[in-house]
Amino acid sequence: MIALRHLLSAALCGLVAIAAPASQAAPAAASSAAQPLVIGETFTLESKVLAETRRINVYLPPGYAKSDAKLPVLYMPDGGVAEDFLHVAGLVQVSVGNETMRPFILVGIENTERRRDMTGATENAKDKTIAPHVGGSALFRKFIRDELMPDIDKRYRTTDETAIVGESLAGLFVVETFFLEPDLFDIYIAIDPSLWWNDHKLVDGAAASLYARPRRAKSLFLASSSEFIGDVDQTKALADVLKADAPAGVNWHYEPMPQEKHATIYQPAALKAFRLMLAPTK
Repeated sequence: MIALRHLLSAALCGLVAIAAPASQAAPAAASSAAQPLVIGETFTLESKVLAETRRINVYLPPGYAKSDAKLPVLYMPDGGVAEDFLHVAGLVQVSVGNETMRPFILVGIENTERRRDMTGATENAKDKTIAPHVGGSALFRKFIRDELMPDIDKRYRTTDETAIVGESLAGLFVVETFFLEPDLFDIYIAIDPSLWWNDHKLVDGAAASLYARPRRAKSLFLASSSEFIGDVDQTKALADVLKADAPAGVNWHYEPMPQEKHATIYQPAALKAFRLMLAPTK
């Protein structure tokens, strides 16, 4: 019995010895108050063309602040923080950092009425039901050309080189701009573009549009997923037109990505496009 009491007493002392440091633990390391995590700049632009205020988000690549160099600009519709701006900015940061892409200033245009701004006129009655307003792409292009681009050129050190990237309806806007106003940008990146719009008339008229008027050398990147509306992949159909009819001044690339769905294609396709179309000069 005495031995048992001694054993229990020793065990109790051991528990106390183990527990004691917890009650006498060192105070936690001091921590500062949380601060905003800043990855870019944001401002608003009062648009007379669109008769509304537009928010613009900007990512400046590493080294911009410590250099006097001018940089090209990559514009992106769907450029809100709650839209595609953050992940595209991340792709730019990583790609510039590992030298698979030239440094670009990224300019994200936050949406107000996305389906209005990204679509051209349509004769298809079903198209007109997707939003209260559609068919505003010409005005949106005018806003970019006459108001946004001059403002960006005043705020930042820019070269004359410009690019645009967009997916889905924004990809439709990219392709439409390539055909209707080809000199607005130098490089066009359209990912799973909604070329079914207006009964795919943009694709049907592509061959004629390629020869509509003289143009400077341009680059066009197209990518399509395994999901498309209708019986024909209109992005592939456009690539077939380019293969047959693209003039020598058009540098184009088509990247089918059947392993991707419409909801998953933006990031992997943009990474491929940046490496191919925005690659460092040799």
